Amino acid sequence: MEFVLWIIAVVLVIGGIVNLVRGETLWGIVLIIVGLLVGPGGVSIFT
Repeated sequence: MEFVLWIIAVVLVIGGIVNLVRGETLWGIVLIIVGLLVGPGGVSIFT
């Protein structure tokens, strides 16, 4: 389960960075924060 959360977090952070580059600042920041919260290094919402 931890591996799946890590993969989801990586995808969210990469999506956030892509949105920041495309100029969608708000969505980019939201995706990065959610990715950091979901990841095993952050405060996981599933535990």
